[in-house]
Amino acid sequence: MISIKNLSKTYRNGIKALDDLSLDIGVGMFGLLGPNGAGKSSLMRTIATLQEPDSGSIFYNDLDIVKDKMAFRKNLGYLPQEFGVYEKDSAEQLLDYFAVLKGISSKKDRNIIVEEVLHLTNLFESRKKRVSTYSGGMRQRFGIAQLLLNKPKVIIVDEPTAGLDPAERTRFLNVLRDIGSSNIVIFSTHLVDDVKELCSQMAIVNKGKVLVKERPTRALESLAGKIWTKKTTKEELSNLENQMEVLSSYYNEDNELNVKVFADQQPDGSFSTCNQTLEDYYFITLKK
Repeated sequence: MISIKNLSKTYRNGIKALDDLSLDIGVGMFGLLGPNGAGKSSLMRTIATLQEPDSGSIFYNDLDIVKDKMAFRKNLGYLPQEFGVYEKDSAEQLLDYFAVLKGISSKKDRNIIVEEVLHLTNLFESRKKRVSTYSGGMRQRFGIAQLLLNKPKVIIVDEPTAGLDPAERTRFLNVLRDIGSSNIVIFSTHLVDDVKELCSQMAIVNKGKVLVKERPTRALESLAGKIWTKKTTKEELSNLENQMEVLSSYYNEDNELNVKVFADQQPDGSFSTCNQTLEDYYFITLKK
């Protein structure tokens, strides 16, 4: 368990990134959702001991992360939004090098763990290729491979599927899903579908605060019979936005404008119910 209590962080430019934030995170995939600038990356960097909070505490079980960073780092794997690689080295060579840096001195032990993480991330067939030639999805999977070398119990990944094509995204998420079955995996994203597919728990963060912590399944259940839709026009849409809680507007396959609203009861006879989505819950939470 990671237990975060009353965490605050203000940067030198005056931006308050974390504002008295408290959150408990257990084993499994935990999704962090929020708009750009919500504080997700600041929270993850703080948990990863890359920056000090101004106040508050973070405990991993009985270990005080803020006071004993080195002890926690032995249990930690971190994948930031972007990471660099050496241009001329293969995946196999780089992973061996990183394993040395992580204290695995035995060549035999390194060979075993490197082969293991290459198989786990579906990169074994490409192990001889230079990582600089990898696609975006392969690079992200390589990032997961390197963080798994020390068999961490806490894994933090920040916006890992940004820029990936659908096939690469699926392969990457499958790797994370396997890892999350027995570890704490904190997964930050602005893609609501990623959380719906992966996570058993989630939190929505904005302006440095946790707005809600919930199971995605329960979040969806809470909206049953409360999401309504109708065909509309641009002119009517402006009026609807002033009259009710509009969640989104979209064009259907016939290029007709539709609006989706949240209401406890049918707004009027022109509206019909539609299936609720996690994205609807996300928008409703941000509007509160």
